[in-house]
Amino acid sequence: MLYHPDKHRDPELKRQAEQLFTYVHQAYEVLSDPQSRAIYDIFGKKGLEVEGWEVVERKRTPAEIREEYERLQRERDERRLQQRTNPKEIHQLCAVDRRIGFHRGRSGVQPGVVTCGCRNPLSQPHCVFNCTLMTTSIVRDTKTSHFTLALQLGVPHSYLMMSYQYKFQDEDQTKVKGSIKTGFFGTLVEYGAERKISRHSVVAATVSIGVPQGVSLKIRLNRASQTYLFPIHLTDQILPSAVFYATVGPLAIYLAVQKLIIMPYVRAQKEQELEKQKEVSASEIARRKQEAEAAVLLMQESVKRIIDAEESKMGLIILNAWYGKFVSDNSQKHESAKVIDVTVPLQCLVKDSKLILTEASKAGLPGFYDPCVGEEKSLKLLYQFRGAMHQVLSGDTEPLKIPKQCHRIDSEA
Repeated sequence: MLYHPDKHRDPELKRQAEQLFTYVHQAYEVLSDPQSRAIYDIFGKKGLEVEGWEVVERKRTPAEIREEYERLQRERDERRLQQRTNPKEIHQLCAVDRRIGFHRGRSGVQPGVVTCGCRNPLSQPHCVFNCTLMTTSIVRDTKTSHFTLALQLGVPHSYLMMSYQYKFQDEDQTKVKGSIKTGFFGTLVEYGAERKISRHSVVAATVSIGVPQGVSLKIRLNRASQTYLFPIHLTDQILPSAVFYATVGPLAIYLAVQKLIIMPYVRAQKEQELEKQKEVSASEIARRKQEAEAAVLLMQESVKRIIDAEESKMGLIILNAWYGKFVSDNSQKHESAKVIDVTVPLQCLVKDSKLILTEASKAGLPGFYDPCVGEEKSLKLLYQFRGAMHQVLSGDTEPLKIPKQCHRIDSEA
């Protein structure tokens, strides 16, 4: 109703209203159709521009569309990884395996299995024969840990093994693990850790202490579908100094590389992506800014009526509203605040002395646009209700409902 061209007599306002009303009509057509709405929720505007929508069948439900899209996205990511890494090695395996397993916090038992294997790398062809008479294992796998107790009888190795792995719930997917294995070959104790260092790369280090194997260090780097192994044999005897260097050395090197190389590189990559995002979206930001300014002009008459109605009953009056990046930290004083005035758009949304904003980015509200793409934004409000002053600072995607008693400012302040 606000953007309807017939509501405006001024020729310039009428022209701007016609343009914005076209967008409203397009949005209504998409959101009123369950199929189009599901496509938009998943793919955004680009998904709607696909002719004939060849990606999925039109008769599918929104849940099926989302499932199909996720499958296609995984396939695309896998193809990109294959193109990046271009693995050169071929593995061939022939196995007869019979297992019963239970996971997600429950135990599992794997009974006897007979296995024959053949591995044929292109660079060095050879064949290895293994005969396993029996393998029995108990596995407990949860969100934060993994425990295995296994017994194997076979040729050339028979052993009893117990291992435990703890999974940290952090962004880098850090894991620490330890195991003990004893058999005809002797006794071996292993401990180590692994951590994700980039989107497609994982680094791991394992210290092995065994009799008669001695002390060794294994460093592994997984990059997509490729694995690089760096085994380092330190000594044939169990020496405290060798154990110390095998444990502390990789940790010290990792911390130094993390601080001096990885963190600056990741930070530079994020800055480059942000700048690239700003350049790509510059024209879109200019268009959104122009639309927002036009919307504010169209809101003026409605806002005056809303303010008159709210003043008559001492209701909700938006005195000042700012949206964008606020600089409050003294260390960032050299940075300029990137905010826009959104007093009019928010007052236009007031109904029955209430303002309710849902859990979504406020950049999509009428009369708003994103003044600082890719940066953290907030909404700062100063409003009056029942003659008292109120103030609130809300995050970009946080829901907001005003007025609230906790927003009230003391008269002395």
